[in-house]
Amino acid sequence: MNDSIFVGLDVHKATISVAVSEAMRGGEVRNLGIIPNRADHIDKLAKKLGKGDRQVSFCYEAGPCGYGLHRQLTGLGHNCIVVAPSLIPMKAGDRVKTDRRDAAMLARLHRSGELTAVWVPDAAHEAMRDLVRARATAMRVLGKARQHLQGFLLRHGRIYAGKKGWTLAYRRWLTTVRFDHPASQIVLQDYIHAVTDAEARVDCLTTRIEELAPQWSMTPFVEAVQAMRGVAFIVAVTVVAEVGDFSRFDNPRQLMAFLGLVPSEHSSGATIRRGGITKAGNALARRALIEGAWTYRMQARVSRKLHDRNERLPQAIRDIAWKAQVRLCARYRRLSAAGKPKVIVTTAIAREMVGFLWAITRQVRLRPAA
Repeated sequence: MNDSIFVGLDVHKATISVAVSEAMRGGEVRNLGIIPNRADHIDKLAKKLGKGDRQVSFCYEAGPCGYGLHRQLTGLGHNCIVVAPSLIPMKAGDRVKTDRRDAAMLARLHRSGELTAVWVPDAAHEAMRDLVRARATAMRVLGKARQHLQGFLLRHGRIYAGKKGWTLAYRRWLTTVRFDHPASQIVLQDYIHAVTDAEARVDCLTTRIEELAPQWSMTPFVEAVQAMRGVAFIVAVTVVAEVGDFSRFDNPRQLMAFLGLVPSEHSSGATIRRGGITKAGNALARRALIEGAWTYRMQARVSRKLHDRNERLPQAIRDIAWKAQVRLCARYRRLSAAGKPKVIVTTAIAREMVGFLWAITRQVRLRPAA
């Protein structure tokens, strides 16, 4: 039987600190030094450690350097996991942190099996996820631009008399706003241009997502989850891009925990304390689902848009979506009647939505990646 080693990598932009742990329990953990974070040096390290058909298992923390190192090492035939940083066991009294110590700690914990690996997307999935996140960033920029403009108008006493902002009537009203000083007029026009540019950026990225989605291997998931009320195209793409492989969750509770929608708890003995949701998971997908959950405040019905989305889906998926709508609309009314705050009600609905989304994805068969 070939011997094996476990390698911990503390990865930075320019350098990688390397530590090796022998396979046997209590075996030596030694530092191999620091190498440049370059493909040729990584390739040389992997060949050196894998001499004599030795099994080498690498690990490193998920971070800003992405998954390129993982793809390179697995492409060379080695095992490699990307570790969730927030789930690494830490000693409470340890106050010394260096690259060498971090690499050695990763190697030791990897050998004992105490590290939690994150799911690593393929290059195509990561590209679509980057596109979805770019649109989310553009939406935040748009929100800030509108806030700056409205704050400027409010500060100068220019109040729109209509009921709703950013309609055609509101934009026409903006063209009628006048200031005595030319500097204030220039500032107003600059804020309006900032909003216009941000809207154009959001529209452009939305169009690109719509164009590229049909080529994506996860498109069957995107189409299926749109059977749910409150899960239109952008919400569906966002959730699928952030969650990725739904099959890695054995039950819906795991998916709820991944999205940070389960209640926090601190119980001891006979004392039980439960707090708000953990918010420990994926923030972008969680926010998209909570926004979609607001639609369940209305009575259960199949609108024209929802009917069009469901028309080509299998009956089993449509049945799950309708069952979800009937249950969640009734639950929304029940929780609201009990006096629960709207934010708490909507979060509870979003958590149950995740369970039905998980059930829908079980009915989907993915096409092979291109």
